[in-house]
Amino acid sequence: MALLPLLLTAASAPPTVEVGITGLRNDKGQILVCLTTNPKAFPDCSKDKASVRMAVKAVDAGNFLIHAPADGTYALAVVHDENANNKMDMALFLPKEGFGFSRNPSIGMGPPSFKSASFAVTGDMRQSIRMKYML
Repeated sequence: MALLPLLLTAASAPPTVEVGITGLRNDKGQILVCLTTNPKAFPDCSKDKASVRMAVKAVDAGNFLIHAPADGTYALAVVHDENANNKMDMALFLPKEGFGFSRNPSIGMGPPSFKSASFAVTGDMRQSIRMKYML
């Protein structure tokens, strides 16, 4: 009987997404992270109160954990905020800082679609993101 509460707690724990980032050009600043289930809020999460947003020191970005609120279809976007000003800096229409997305979709003009970056979370899992730099 004493094991039943422990089993119920373990079964109801939110899923964890382990994120590995490769290709950082330096370890300055931080990595801004956005995990969302809302296609309209992708890639910056600002319009999704249910999204998971966090900052990770760039020096620690090799591997870190995100606790997803529940199972579902998510997309993940990251920005290498090298100057730690909590936003992606732009030069005209090009990002000055690095970025990456779950499933590493090809990048054309603008960010990829939610669909091309989305993945199913049905328990603990891993996503590897390769950073891209335009300038």
